[in-house]
Amino acid sequence: MKALVYGGPGEKSWSEIPDPTVAGPRDAIVRVDAVTICGTDLHILGGDVPEVQPGRVLGHEAVGTVVAVGDGVANLTEGDRVLASCISACGVCRYCREGVYGQCLGGGGWILGHTVDGVQAEYARIPFADLSTYRLPETVSDEAAVLLADILPTSYEVGVLNGGVRPGDTVVVVGAGPIGLAAIQTARLFSPTHVIAVDKAQSRLDAAKRFGADLTVLADDDPLEVVRSVTAGLGADVAIEAVGVPASFELCTTLVRAGGRVANIGVHGAPATLHLERLWIRDVTITTGLVDTRTTPKLLDMLVAGQLDTAHMVTHRYALDQIVEAYDVFSRPAETGALKVVLTRR
Repeated sequence: MKALVYGGPGEKSWSEIPDPTVAGPRDAIVRVDAVTICGTDLHILGGDVPEVQPGRVLGHEAVGTVVAVGDGVANLTEGDRVLASCISACGVCRYCREGVYGQCLGGGGWILGHTVDGVQAEYARIPFADLSTYRLPETVSDEAAVLLADILPTSYEVGVLNGGVRPGDTVVVVGAGPIGLAAIQTARLFSPTHVIAVDKAQSRLDAAKRFGADLTVLADDDPLEVVRSVTAGLGADVAIEAVGVPASFELCTTLVRAGGRVANIGVHGAPATLHLERLWIRDVTITTGLVDTRTTPKLLDMLVAGQLDTAHMVTHRYALDQIVEAYDVFSRPAETGALKVVLTRR
């Protein structure tokens, strides 16, 4: 089969590799029908995730059709159409029993495209398949469903829920890429008074408006003034970091009010300065996190019910074998206007 293989920082190729096989009783093999590219994949290619070794198949977001299952898989059969979650869960370790699947101690967590081969391929092996896949209703398209593999639960759990967004809050989202847009959309579920988007690209701020931001500001202008202008000078109740660079994190800590919350979603590959000399006295709460995907079933229900609209998220569509071209487009959003790129089997 063909797969997108990581060759080291800056190196990738659409290469022929052996087909995956069932390696354990809880495995499933899926024919990949749709995948997407994540900002985390770009961080890997940038050398920010050194655990990923050359030769690894990238990708952790897919929709596919089950073609084989291990003897220990109870709830899947050949032909089932499933969402493959970005997080795998053993289901029996301490963290899994607490619903903190991202920290699984039994061989799960974020493993696809990280410590085991991922899903940017014609076929993929899904460990712990019963707990790491979700059967999809016919009414949900592959394109809509694949956005539930990572970006929607990540933004909702690590951004909105960790940030404690409440009715009447002012929420600022720094970074209006796919993760930031999903954070804007899911923050709106809690009826904040204002959602302010900050980004360097006007095209992404325009997208933020479509996803529910009522105010937008270019990062090189004066985000702090905009936030203060609608909060009587206090600052944001919640600042969500959705980029993963030091400047965006440090900006969030300046935009948040005393007693507010900073929710970091971004994948950081370099240290950021934590100005405790200013923050300690202001009762600011800072959270970090890897998604657990415990909310995926709820988000799927909302998608089916029409409460989540993912239609505007996908800006570019390719055949699976055009994935190298798709990476190039996705990596240059300011030039291409790319938000989410979806690749499908044709």
